[in-house]
Formats: sequence, C-alpha cells, structure tokens
Amino acid sequence: MKVYLTVVDTMADWEVGYLTAELHSRRFFANPLAPFELVRAGLTDAPIRTMGGIEIEPDVRLHEIAWQPDDLLVMPGAEVWEEPRMTPALAFARHALEHGRNVAAICGATIGLAQVGVLDGYEHTSNDLSYLKDTCPGYAGAARYRNEPTVRDRNLITATGLAPLEFAYEVFKLLEVMRPETLEAWLQLHKTREARWFHALVASMGTQTAGGA
Repeated sequence: MKVYLTVVDTMADWEVGYLTAELHSRRFFANPLAPFELVRAGLTDAPIRTMGGIEIEPDVRLHEIAWQPDDLLVMPGAEVWEEPRMTPALAFARHALEHGRNVAAICGATIGLAQVGVLDGYEHTSNDLSYLKDTCPGYAGAARYRNEPTVRDRNLITATGLAPLEFAYEVFKLLEVMRPETLEAWLQLHKTREARWFHALVASMGTQTAGGA
C-alpha cells in the first residue's frame, strides 16, 4: 500500500501534520512491519516550498504513479489550487476517482476539485459553501454539500481546512492501518487531552510501545 502526498508550492503543512507524522513513524500501526510507503508526488520533480517555508523534493511525478487498489492520493490545501497551472493535478485526481482509486482532499484542494466537477457527484464538504458557489461557476454539487468538518463518500474524503485532526482520522479509517480501538483513543486523546485516553491508547497497542506520545 502507498499513500501519495501531493506536494505543491504553498502547501499547508499543518493540514497534513497529524497524518504524515503517524504514517511515517508507524508508531500506532496494528502491524508496523506491514508493507507501506508514504510517497511525495509532485507535478514536476522540482522541489516545492510549503507555506511554512520547508523545502520538499518530490519522490515521483504524479503522472508516473502506478496505482494499486489500496493506494491513496492525499491533496493538502495550498494557495495555488485555483490557478490554471494546477489543472493537470486536478485532472489526475478526477481520473483516479473515476477509476475507483482513493482520494482525500482538504481545504483549498476541495475547491480545486469543485472547479473540475468532481464534487458534483459526491457527498462532500469544503471551507464554505458560498465560497464554492462564488468561485466555481460550474459547481453543481450544492445539494450534496455537508456542513461538517469532514465527509467520506465512497472513495473520496473531503475536509475543511480547520479539521486536520478529523481529516487524519478519516484517512486512517480508510487505510485500516490502526486497530479501531487504537484509532478511537488516538482521536479522543488529541481532541480532549485527557489522560484516560492516553492510557487507552497504550492499552490498545498490547505489547507494542506507544513511544513519543
């Protein structure tokens, strides 16, 4: 299984921070030795600079991805998704969805998907329904819009940019890399900051160690 993280200029680092940290470390995976890879995918092979000023070099270009059934494309928010130069990436995501592949988009990436018609056929959320209507003239998915932090419909996850934690939670559910009890404790610990959820998280791991939590 591979998770392809779309890396573009001005990528919102924090929107995928929970997600990338746990996928890279595997510290709460049900099986830390399971075949899995987090891959950075760019429109080109040139380095990008995130909104936080961090330079990231892509591992692969989007058009070079060789999809496997359980793979996932993650699309973080960025300031560039509404620009014409992002059309190839959005077309790639639309084609992936049409062929049954998994895609997860947050914040500005959802607006890009709305521009290319993807959200018309899925239950979805974004940063604001009015903004989608104003900035995406062809958008016809208002009846499917849900005013929720994150929405999963079949092979598409969408989220508002204010819900990076819930976004990660839905992605982990889709990937099934954590035990259900581990994932629930992980979510509640970050939401409530209550010690009982840390103990529940550790207990859910059995003989594994929840290092660094």
